[in-house]
Amino acid sequence: MNAVKIAEIFERLKQARPHPTTELEYRTPFELLVAVILSAQATDKSVNKATQVLYRHANTPQAILALGVDGLSQYIRTIGLFNTKAKNVIETCRLLIERHGGEVPESREALEALPGVGRKTANVILNTAFGHPTIAVDTHIFRVSNRTGIAKGKDVRAVEERLNKVVPEQYKQDAHHWLILHGRYVCLARKPGCPECLIADLCEFKEKTKKEVPQTAAAKKQSIRRKIAQLGRKQSRRSGSR
Repeated sequence: MNAVKIAEIFERLKQARPHPTTELEYRTPFELLVAVILSAQATDKSVNKATQVLYRHANTPQAILALGVDGLSQYIRTIGLFNTKAKNVIETCRLLIERHGGEVPESREALEALPGVGRKTANVILNTAFGHPTIAVDTHIFRVSNRTGIAKGKDVRAVEERLNKVVPEQYKQDAHHWLILHGRYVCLARKPGCPECLIADLCEFKEKTKKEVPQTAAAKKQSIRRKIAQLGRKQSRRSGSR
């Protein structure tokens, strides 16, 4: 995909959502860090439901560390892999206190040294909490980037590197959010919503979906009659074979 198309895609996404952000609920960099760790293989909705209660009781490294693994698990048990995540969050809290004075570090290396924090999570924190123009690539962004032709790659790191090369500088800060929201609500995995897509004419996906024509009342009745007739014929054949 050429640079003109890519720039137009991000301009349209910007016009549609001028101020995109994560759907995880947080008030501090630490709350965001915990939420992102918990969001692995889980929905933002399920994480928000758990953290709304958790953060009312404990929302600092010191307070969550005091809960211990068992105590934290009680707040997040509705989230997938909660046992492993609870261990990672508790260890992360301990390291934040010991190494960073209880603050979330603004360094990729320091972030990736924390349990449960990989490159994608570090990119999210650097971008959303600290304003760095990093691009975190999750399954949605990987799919959208490859499907549209914006940035093709065999793995998430390749897509991230390609996006960093092709996304114009003025769009990099919000590119991650635009792409993830587009993948979550429009460019769906099983059936992309091409008829409602605002970048469909620029997208290079060859198998675009078409708008479904709703059945009229008469067509629905005819379809029901056919199904009843087919059922009747099947029953007749079964009766004849006895």
